[in-house]
Amino acid sequence: MPLQACSSVPAHPLSFGSSADSPKAVVSLDPPWVRVLQQDRVILKCQGPQPPGANSTKWLHDGNLISSQASIYLIEAASPEDSGQYQCQTGLSQLSDAVRLEVHTGWLLLQTQQWVFQEGDPVRLKCHSWKKQPVRMVTYLQNGRGKKFFHQNSELYIPAATHNDSGSYYCRGLFGYKNKSSETVDIVIQGSAFPVTSPLTLPWHQIALCLVMGLLFAVDTGVYFSVQKNLRTLMRDWTDHKVKWSRDPQDK
Repeated sequence: MPLQACSSVPAHPLSFGSSADSPKAVVSLDPPWVRVLQQDRVILKCQGPQPPGANSTKWLHDGNLISSQASIYLIEAASPEDSGQYQCQTGLSQLSDAVRLEVHTGWLLLQTQQWVFQEGDPVRLKCHSWKKQPVRMVTYLQNGRGKKFFHQNSELYIPAATHNDSGSYYCRGLFGYKNKSSETVDIVIQGSAFPVTSPLTLPWHQIALCLVMGLLFAVDTGVYFSVQKNLRTLMRDWTDHKVKWSRDPQDK
């Protein structure tokens, strides 16, 4: 069982001698799912710089200090009380961003690595069974409609998410001859990290600049063809004059 949080310790960023420009520590989950079932084994890892010869880590659960000082915090058999926000800090790092862990009860759980993704991100969803019991005839559903079917339990993998992949998801499958369904999970796909700017959203001075550049290009193009036409006319007249001059009677 995990070590319980010490509620008597106040919630505040912990100072290990880190400065304002120190990097933030990072909390990661192993397995990477932010939703787990009761009795699942969960490992939280803290990554961040340490002073030479030291390896002390501080953990927070919902703002309360956990007595563990190791870089790995093990939850051997998760319970609903283990749900919440987890943060950590190493000797030369700032307090990490919070990672939210949810512990559920039930036969089936739709697992995800996060709730919000960027457009183009890969998305993994797993139909997870209690105590890893065999599940077959698994269907993943999006907004109540079937999205993917597997005879044997497999992950739903979306290599590059789009806005069409946003929605409410759940999975269902057979335990023996009993049909079970998971709770729904809302997955949000946000805009690309490098959005393409529409001309309609540009500031007015940028729009004016684009119009001026387009006008100058059009004028330059017209001048070019006009000069080219005039040069051709001059060359033709010069050629005709040369032919007439060579045929002057006094040169015979």
